[in-house]
Amino acid sequence: MPRIGVVLSGCGFNDGAEIQESVITMLELDKAGAEMVLMAPNIDQLHVINHYTGQEMDEYRNVLVESARIARGNIKDMAEVSSSDVDALIFPGGFGVAKNLCDYAMTGANCSINPDVLKLSKEVHKDNKPIGVMCIAPAMMAKILGEDTELTIGFDEQTSEDINTMGAKHITCPVEDIIVDREKKVVSTPAYMEAKSIKEAAEGISKLVIEILNMI
Repeated sequence: MPRIGVVLSGCGFNDGAEIQESVITMLELDKAGAEMVLMAPNIDQLHVINHYTGQEMDEYRNVLVESARIARGNIKDMAEVSSSDVDALIFPGGFGVAKNLCDYAMTGANCSINPDVLKLSKEVHKDNKPIGVMCIAPAMMAKILGEDTELTIGFDEQTSEDINTMGAKHITCPVEDIIVDREKKVVSTPAYMEAKSIKEAAEGISKLVIEILNMI
């Protein structure tokens, strides 16, 4: 049974992991009979957003603690996970990726990556294991891997320019499809960068999960 690491970045698309993308990923992995290793870095969120009003709140939350909501408590501190624990790695999207796992939301192409995220991603890639990224996560992976890695976030002009600036290669892609870099073993899909409904997001995510499992 393949063990797939799923990296979460909080709980809620404005300041953490996109919940629907995360749950669809988990559902598709479960349907395929894969074992999930859910994880998140044990750090404070950049900020907390009220998802009802869209306004920032005057409180602090922890990325691992918030991610545990989606994982139903069955989650690991990312610092304790190494490449030997997983056969592949998948990053659902959400602004938490660009605010907590890296600082792309603030600094664009000059972003820096959380050390735990950087270490595990590099390890998994070096061991020739596949990595899946969706929504805004391909922008972070462009910074981590560079090397003309083919990635997509859909059609967004600024983000695709940033991906190219960071040394990767952006390929435009409709929401229901995936971009596969077979040489680098990286699969990406736009998900809620382009999706107008959960059904649209699910189509590409399902293809991504299947492709990742096929690559193992």
